[in-house]
Amino acid sequence: MENEKVKEMEANNIFGPIDIAVSGLRAQNKQLEIISSNVANARSIDSKGQPYRRCEAILKADSENVISGVKLEEIVEDMSELPTILDPGNPRADENGQVQMSNVNLPIEMINMKTATRAYQANAAILKRYQQMMETTLELLK
Repeated sequence: MENEKVKEMEANNIFGPIDIAVSGLRAQNKQLEIISSNVANARSIDSKGQPYRRCEAILKADSENVISGVKLEEIVEDMSELPTILDPGNPRADENGQVQMSNVNLPIEMINMKTATRAYQANAAILKRYQQMMETTLELLK
């Protein structure tokens, strides 16, 4: 059954690899935007005085039944506990001198950024190889 689906995709869509790679580029680009936002806002607070909450991109396959690309399903806030630090002189400190900080962990964000960058590069390499393959095919047809 699954082989039939793969053959159907191959027969009906010669641009399948391009579509998959482009969807991967778009998804990883969005992932990089979210990571960049997390890093940029790691020490910021909102208008209500609450620390910035880290955001995450949830990616999902375009289709469950056939070989397909990836899409951004949703962007969710990380609801993990906000860390606190002792800073009694801070105007946002509670009665114990504790201040809630953002739950952005910069080393983790750097690892996530490296992973997303590598995935982006892999998808770009697929497009380049596909282009080279098409150019070679056209040369052979001359």
